Amino acid sequence: MSEHKIDKDNIDIDVSTAVTDDELETSSETEQETSSDNTKDSASENYLPLLALRDVVVYPHMQIALFVGRAPSVKAVELAQSEYGNKVLVVAQKDSLTEDIDHDNLYQYGTVCRIVSTMPHDSDENCIKVLIEGQYRARVDTLETHDELLMASFERADLDVSMDESQQKNTIQALTTLFESYADARLRNARELTRVAKRIDDLLELMYFISTRVSMDLEVKQSFLEKDDIKTHINTLTEYLVKQSAEQNIEQDIQDAVRQQMEDNQREYFLNEKLKAIKNELSDMSDGAFDGEDDVGELEQRLEDADLPDDVRKKAEQELKKLKMMPPASSESSVVRNYIEWILDTPWNATTKVSINLDKAKNVLDEDHYGLKDVKDRILEYLAVQSRVKKLRGPILCLVGPPGVGKTSLGESIARATGRKYVRMALGGVRDEAEIRGHRRTYIGAMPGKIVQSLAKVEVKNPLFLLDEIDKMAQDFRGDPASALLEVLDPSQNDTFNDHYLDMDLDLSQVMFICTANSMDIPPALLDRMEVIRLPGYTEEEKVSIAQKYLVPKAIKQNGLKEGEIEIVEAALHSIVRNYTREAGVRNLEREVNKICRKVVRGSVEAHGARAPKKAERELVTVDGNNIDDYLGVHQYDFGLAEKEPEIGRVTGLAWTQVGGELLTIEAIAMQGKGELIFTGSLGDVMKESIRAAMSVVRARGDRLGIDYETVKTTDIHVHMPEGATPKDGPSAGGALTTALVSALTGIAIRPDIAMTGEITLRGKILRIGGLKEKLLAAHRGGIKHVLIPESNERDLADIPDNVKEGLTIQPVATIDEVLKEALVSMPVPLKPAKVTVDKTSGKALHN
Repeated sequence: MSEHKIDKDNIDIDVSTAVTDDELETSSETEQETSSDNTKDSASENYLPLLALRDVVVYPHMQIALFVGRAPSVKAVELAQSEYGNKVLVVAQKDSLTEDIDHDNLYQYGTVCRIVSTMPHDSDENCIKVLIEGQYRARVDTLETHDELLMASFERADLDVSMDESQQKNTIQALTTLFESYADARLRNARELTRVAKRIDDLLELMYFISTRVSMDLEVKQSFLEKDDIKTHINTLTEYLVKQSAEQNIEQDIQDAVRQQMEDNQREYFLNEKLKAIKNELSDMSDGAFDGEDDVGELEQRLEDADLPDDVRKKAEQELKKLKMMPPASSESSVVRNYIEWILDTPWNATTKVSINLDKAKNVLDEDHYGLKDVKDRILEYLAVQSRVKKLRGPILCLVGPPGVGKTSLGESIARATGRKYVRMALGGVRDEAEIRGHRRTYIGAMPGKIVQSLAKVEVKNPLFLLDEIDKMAQDFRGDPASALLEVLDPSQNDTFNDHYLDMDLDLSQVMFICTANSMDIPPALLDRMEVIRLPGYTEEEKVSIAQKYLVPKAIKQNGLKEGEIEIVEAALHSIVRNYTREAGVRNLEREVNKICRKVVRGSVEAHGARAPKKAERELVTVDGNNIDDYLGVHQYDFGLAEKEPEIGRVTGLAWTQVGGELLTIEAIAMQGKGELIFTGSLGDVMKESIRAAMSVVRARGDRLGIDYETVKTTDIHVHMPEGATPKDGPSAGGALTTALVSALTGIAIRPDIAMTGEITLRGKILRIGGLKEKLLAAHRGGIKHVLIPESNERDLADIPDNVKEGLTIQPVATIDEVLKEALVSMPVPLKPAKVTVDKTSGKALHN
């Protein structure tokens, strides 16, 4: 060892560098004098015990402290001290995880070391502390096993430094400089190690010293012993130190940046706290006028936790930064704060899981509503498609039907069946476009539209949204809300719905919109975006079933009645439907049922007081067809036709209204006059034109119908539709009007059990009509047995439920001649035989 021998105090005590047989650890040892004078070196210089080390390489001129615990290693140390003059050959293991010392697992080169001192371990009696000092490099020739330890034959293999003095000096200077930078950044006792390194003037010793202190791989460190090329070793060590220095510079830059950021954050925090204190003082002086800091902090926390799209978050952060700069008491501050709150309240990404269980949905719909097969089928179809398609744009359903048929309540049932949250928006009387799209933020008191408000209320972006009474919207100078709904209800556009207040695109494509209306009086462009489902109304049997399953139990519960206090039999329900209500829906029916329940409750309270009677005291009240008058009074309507006998000039027509189908009585009377045509009954323009067209048809067919021209010329015809205060208009009364005129002019009566619908042309053809189901329901309610419909409507009968057609004789007709043949008691006698001419182009017979 050179004069720059490392003192015992300079040994680096570190787990990462001090390695033992069982575990690696170094410690500062107190160097002890080795008493080797009495030890007899009985062996050759090239034959020594072998000490195998794991995860550590020992170099010449270096001292290192070890913990030795394996039995072969302990014996090797003891044998070296007793018989080999404290000398031992130290060789590193290739695989440090192997417990056993195997010949093939040892490197070929090692270091002959002198055992400086040994001490027993503080806590493990089987382990000893050993301080060794490297002497020279050796190459292992052969290995032998003796008494569970290895003996090695070796040859001394000193490494030759093939450099001139100046080159060595420069290399030493460069290595010392690099090691100094490395030690300052990586090692704990950097100053002492640097001082020792600067005192070493031997290049090989310096290389070994630095290699011992750096954290290179074991294979790289062992290569410094295995190979004879010192220049390669110097280059390897230099590259490692340069790389570590570069990494350290990068890490230092990062630490400096982090430190600077922390200083900036601390400065900002200090200034914010100072500003908050100033605002608190101002708030105390101004009676709380500056109490806005807590709100800003809350908004900032909400913004941090909110799930927002990137563009929305960027906009909200900009507005929040603007809010922080404003005085809390300013009016602009409240505007910005409200805007941020609306951004945070709007569900940009939140959704609920939509149920796609068809059986569950079907059961829910059947439980809540009776009938309505078309609507239920459409909902089940939607769910079936959604079960296969991951993203399905929300359908725009429009339920059209008279009041009381369950349009609005059906929306709630669909929401429950699909697992969506339910929100309803009433459009009746809405005139302002801002109700849909929101106000511009420049206006005082600006707010988002009802679409955004409703979504914020339910907190999800995929609810069921019911737009109620969409046909009741109006328009004025404030805008056209129906036009504003075009984007909302267009599946190809509503994924980028832009509310004027938010001024950002909101995805409405996952919302399931359902609209309701009493009529088709909806703007065509809006109607084109919806799928219309007609709810025409209920038959008598359906109403009775609805009352039994839903209305009566609900009325009993709402009016505080108990089981065993009231029973409304089926005959009473039939009587209510026939004689006390005349409607397409069931609202009046529900009112009458509640009226009965209230009277029963009153009688119970008068008899037993306000408390409900005990089960033994309850008296069952049975309401049937015989005593229904006692609860509801005199019936308001007569079931069936008022007239039972055929009458001249009176015919029953079928009309469609916004509240369902209705029977329309048409009366015509002929009287002496000047050939004038009079019509009364609050008729619309279309109806007036139908009367004139019907009169022209009758006059054109006068000879065939037995009507003399002179008679018509001196006869006034008065057409009247009773209930004159009720406006009447429609394009489907031409056939009935013609029949009434023919009856009045010929004196032939019309059958009382027959009703008809259909417009007429001047050629006498019956045209197609709409609302067939509603009209058939009206005939069903009115006790009509025979219904005449246009022949072109015959195909629509396939969509009419069987319970509607049951009890009706539905006869399609194509011309007025067929209508007269069925409606009149007898056909009129022609004045003269009809002339028949042949159309040469078509070969058809034409009647004149």
